[in-house]
Amino acid sequence: MPQEKIPSHRMQITDNLDELLSIFPEPIRLKLIEHPQKDNLIEVVMDLGRLPEGRFASEASYLGQTPVSKEDLQHCIERVGIFSSDNRAGIERTLHRISAIRNRAGDIIGLTCRIGRAVFGTIIMIRELIETGQSVLLLGRPGVGKTTALREIARVLADDLNKRVVIIDTSNEIAGDGDIPHPAIGRARRMQVSRPELQHQVMIEAVENHMPEVIVIDEIGTELESLAARTIAERGVQLVGTAHGNTIENLIKNPTLSDLIGGIQAVTLGDDEARRRGSQKTVLERKAPPTFAVAVEMLERQRWVVHEDVAQTVDNLLRGIEPTTQIRTVDDSGEISIIHEEPTQSNNNYLAKTVSLATPLRPSGGWRASGRMTPVSSLSSKQQKVNSDFEQMLEQSWQTQEPISNKVRTPGPNGEDWPVYLYPYGVGRSQLEQVIDVLNLPIVLTKDLENADVVVALRSQIKHHSKLRQLVKHRQIPIYGVKSNTIPQITRVLRQLLNFDDPNLPEATDLRLFSQAGSDDEIEALEEARLAVEQIVIPKGQPVELLPRSAKVRKMQHELVEHYRLQSDSFGEEPNRRLRIYPA
Repeated sequence: MPQEKIPSHRMQITDNLDELLSIFPEPIRLKLIEHPQKDNLIEVVMDLGRLPEGRFASEASYLGQTPVSKEDLQHCIERVGIFSSDNRAGIERTLHRISAIRNRAGDIIGLTCRIGRAVFGTIIMIRELIETGQSVLLLGRPGVGKTTALREIARVLADDLNKRVVIIDTSNEIAGDGDIPHPAIGRARRMQVSRPELQHQVMIEAVENHMPEVIVIDEIGTELESLAARTIAERGVQLVGTAHGNTIENLIKNPTLSDLIGGIQAVTLGDDEARRRGSQKTVLERKAPPTFAVAVEMLERQRWVVHEDVAQTVDNLLRGIEPTTQIRTVDDSGEISIIHEEPTQSNNNYLAKTVSLATPLRPSGGWRASGRMTPVSSLSSKQQKVNSDFEQMLEQSWQTQEPISNKVRTPGPNGEDWPVYLYPYGVGRSQLEQVIDVLNLPIVLTKDLENADVVVALRSQIKHHSKLRQLVKHRQIPIYGVKSNTIPQITRVLRQLLNFDDPNLPEATDLRLFSQAGSDDEIEALEEARLAVEQIVIPKGQPVELLPRSAKVRKMQHELVEHYRLQSDSFGEEPNRRLRIYPA
């Protein structure tokens, strides 16, 4: 493992701690001021009826023996900014973040006051990568310093490299609370986001309106934000962002964010190619060039793993090869060490779907395993050569596994082969499993297209995926289209492929199909919607308004109404937003 040294500058830290301490009640403030670990304070937690707690880098300790009261919480709330829809607030011109916990009535019953620090010099480990103009993705657990690194990257790009930098600051965590951004971001500009769900729109707006050379984004977490990031990268703008996940493997597993590293798709190989790779015919491969060319896994504050070629890393992981690991660390004196670890073959990587050829699959018993099968010495040289060829073929045959099929068939009521092995494509697996489990359908989900009896796919996927149509046509597998990923649509298709549909019989309505957690509140809301439909909307032809419910429960009610082939919409303002069901 080669190692090299790069000189660097010492880090400087500024945290405006006094401004945060000023919001606390006097007993808690004095306790924090006198605490020996004050400079290592990470956050202060205040929960109603419990002792206030200070969390430091190496320990957590109580800040007094008096439980937190409503007056204490109100004292803090009055001294911070307005709490937005994501329950976050800040202090004007500082980087501190105050997050609220509310009860069911919407009252604040807990506060998490997190220290925001501007650390100058934190990106010395990857500065040369930032200067190349490539897009950089930061990964890591909460609290490891992703946002701090983003803030410093924005300042370096704007001040030192004189680039036009725009920060998309969803929760005002990068540039601080208030309309005037914190000096820690230098000359970079900041765009605030009114609601977290609109972050992707502000990302596109920044590119279209303000001509940035660099866009800085914190916490890419939805599919829309992932698509917006790809759109920005394709316009030639450098992206620097963070995402939910500790490693690249986490993004590969996450279908919502996998597009950031190129997206993952199943590909069917030809016989020759599968034999050459020593893998199954259906393998996972990268779909497109990654949005971010460089990825950094922040293991600790001063220990990062750098992937300078994300495309190569993802390809290696999908083939079961451990990628080249570049570990960068920095010590207290600011000295950087870079260690390169050579890749090795992984034998049990779940992503690879391949059989390692490093260790032959030798027989575990019998004459050959015991070593008693030996060539007869009296054989001629020609026969010995033939035997030698045979030995070589036999040696190679140990590396071949017989195809395993776990299909177990039982006859159905009309002589059908049950269960039916179903290959889903683009359809939510959790919804499929819920319908199969609740209705007790004779269906088994399979990830192998070759062993499937039927394919169920979204209609939009069937329309745009000609390769899927060719594969099912070649294998003569029927394919059923689902209009959308909803329980009613999936239920109808599954009943149809099992020939359970009878136009003369009404569909059974099992409320468990539409309930996610199966709680009493969900079942009660669904029962209310069912009675409204069956007793008023259908027989009397009158619209019905239901009681106010949460967005999650309203979504379940919408799906139940769709099951009856009726229309519904939500109206009113939270928390009184409710459903209205219309007759056909």
